[in-house]
Order: sequence, then C-alpha cells, then structure tokens
Amino acid sequence: MNLASLKQIYRSPDLRRRVLVVLGLIVIFRFLSHVPVPVPDNAALANFLKFIFNSNKILGFADVFSGGALSNFSIIMMGVGPYINASIIMQLLQQVVPSFEALSKEGEQGRRKLNQYTRLLTLPLALVQSFGMVFLIQQTSIRVANTDVIGHPNLFQWALMVSTITAGSILLMWIGEIITEKGIGNGISLIIFCGIISRLPGSAGQFASLASGDAGKIITLVGFLIATLAIIAFVVVLNEGQRNIPVSYAKRTRGDRVFAGVDTHLPLRVITAGVIPIIFALAFLSIPGLLGQILTSAKTHWVSQFASNLTTWFSPNGMIYAVSYFVLVVAFTYFYTSVVFNPKDIAENLQKQGGFIPGIRPGNQTATYLKRVVNRITLAGALGLGFIAVLPFIGQAFTNSQILTFGGTGLLIVVSVAIETLKQLEAQAVTTSYEQY
Repeated sequence: MNLASLKQIYRSPDLRRRVLVVLGLIVIFRFLSHVPVPVPDNAALANFLKFIFNSNKILGFADVFSGGALSNFSIIMMGVGPYINASIIMQLLQQVVPSFEALSKEGEQGRRKLNQYTRLLTLPLALVQSFGMVFLIQQTSIRVANTDVIGHPNLFQWALMVSTITAGSILLMWIGEIITEKGIGNGISLIIFCGIISRLPGSAGQFASLASGDAGKIITLVGFLIATLAIIAFVVVLNEGQRNIPVSYAKRTRGDRVFAGVDTHLPLRVITAGVIPIIFALAFLSIPGLLGQILTSAKTHWVSQFASNLTTWFSPNGMIYAVSYFVLVVAFTYFYTSVVFNPKDIAENLQKQGGFIPGIRPGNQTATYLKRVVNRITLAGALGLGFIAVLPFIGQAFTNSQILTFGGTGLLIVVSVAIETLKQLEAQAVTTSYEQY
C-alpha cells in the first residue's frame, strides 16, 4: 500500500468509518479474551492451563487461534472454531446434497440461505465443543495433578459454563460478521489474525529473556530472525503463487453488434485449500491421544497397554507424530482441493460463455486438462503446506528449544489475511478516488 492510498483512506469519511469499526471491534475482542468463565478457583486453573498449553502442541495451536483466550479460560475460549467447523461442513454438504448444491448456484439469495444454515449449525457445534473442552481440561487435571481444577462442578455449574462459552462463540461470530459487513476484509479471518498477532509481545519477551540469560545465544537469535524472514518470504510466494491458464473467447454477435474475441487467463492457485488441511490433520491426530487417555484405565491388560502405546506414539513431541502430520496435510490438501475446485463445472461454464483453452477442445477434454494441471500444482502446494506445518518440529530439532520454533501455520494465516485486507483497502481507496470525478 502506497502513501497515496493511505491519504485517500484518511480523506474518505466512509473508509475512515470502516477502519474505525474494525479497530473498535478488535478492541472488544481482545477485552473479551480476558473475561474468565466463572469457576471456583481461577488462579489454580490459570496455573494449570499455563503448564498444559506449554507442553501440548495441539492445545497450543488452538490457543493461538483464540488469541490466548483458551489458556485464559475466557468466555470466548472456543474462538471462531465452531463457526469455521460449521463452514467446512456446509462446504462438504454442498458437494453431496443436491439441495445445498442448488442453493450455492442461486447467486446472492442462495449464499444468504447457506450463511444462515451455517449460523444455525454453529450453535450445536459450539455446545458440543465447549462441553468437550471443559471435560478434557477437567479429566487432564485429575490425571496429571490429581485434582479437579474446575472445582467439581454440579449440574447447574456445568450448564452455566457451557452456556457462557457457547454464548461467547456466538458473540464472536456476530462480531466477525459485523466486521465483514461494515468494516474492511473478512471479519472471521481478521479475528484469527489479531489473535495470532497478540502473541507477538509475549514471544518477543521470551526471546529477550533467553538472550539476557546467555549472551552466547545472541547469534542463535539473530540466525532465528533471519530464518523467520526467509520463511515469511516463502509463505508469501506460496500464498500468492498461481498458474495462469490462457483462455480465449470467440467473436459474439448480439443483435446488430459484433463483439470481438477476448484473450484472458484462468488463475489456478497453488494452495487452493488454504489452511484447512492443517486444521483437518490436527483434528485427526488428536484422536489417538484422546483414545489413549480414555482407555489407559481399562481393566483389560492388552487394551490399557495399547492405549499407553498410542499415547507414546502420538506424543506431540515424537517423530511418528511429525511424520503423520506431514502426510495428513499433503493428503487433505488434495482432498479439500478436489472439494472446492470442480474442473467439470469450470469447463461447462467456459463452454457456455463461448470460452476455450487454445489447443484444447471444449467440454470433457478441457475438464481433463484442468484436472491434470490442478493435480500438478497441488503437489507443490501440498508439500509446501506440509513443510509449513512441521516447521515447529524442525525449529525445535535445530535449536533444542521450544521457544525458538517457527509458527508456520500462524505465519501463513497472518500473511494471507494481511495481503487480502490490504488489497481490499487499496481497491476501495481507488474506487473512492474515482467517485470524486
């Protein structure tokens, strides 16, 4: 964004209002992340959660998405997770349920109905996830610390905690939609973006304390910062990478007017799936550890032994976990790309509009060609996403420190949201400047 765009944003009352709306709602979001869920002993719970989140990468990843609200046991501890899960489910349903698929093709009215269904689905998901998270924290505290840090809640207290956390998730979803409608950019993405950014001061403090404790590690820290800049550059290239497929439109006649042919291109992104494969992979990898914790106390010896092995094999610090994580991210990248990108539909739309790819016959041959190209560029995107996902493991292996680890997934989200928001700001600034003439 150049200086002229910034001046245009400042001069335009509408753009200033939109930016102020975003900033005000972000402040409210950060305030809510420090409002605790009512429990008997908040201090004991906070100390225990600090220990758990520092030792478990899965919970640490979820805490990054919530902007620290999860480790604070805040009323918005679930963040926008239920809404994201509901959105993913609705996207999958559009591929298998004909009525949902028809709605997705009805334009703005169909999208509004699908958005309403997504909101309705968010409520039961938030209820289930809030209960599951509180139950997991309670059982973990009993197993690790031999005490219930939640405070042995009765039925009324359970209902109060679950309803409070659910209401917090719905409130955060509403804030995100207001940002999208009355502000700049995608509200849900900006909430996640601000949650990740809010952790930077704490990380900077950890780096400073590490350097002050051992002056010899200053070189390591400098190397880490250089590597971080290189990773950011790689994430930008991966996020913005695309393959342009040439498309030509034949001459068309409408009435007495003849429209000349147009040569353009069809952009195919390298990572069409975004960060969704990483979320799917983390969800699947949490299942073995959860089963291991549940079945460890089984009376049958081989069951308890198998549960203990599951917990060991899929420990977040183990090699099996890292390799499985990489493989699942690559697999889910292909899966989700096939869900959101349908070569047959694109080929049909091109044919209806009189467009064709030079050297390729319209129809089935175009669909086959697009599928082959997408599979090739998805391989590069999948390997790139897998590399980003396991960056924390690579960083820990090289630095022998959990502080000096690269948050690849967080970087990918921050970079993609920042680029997209800046593009929207520039586009609206240019539109406003044209409206003056």
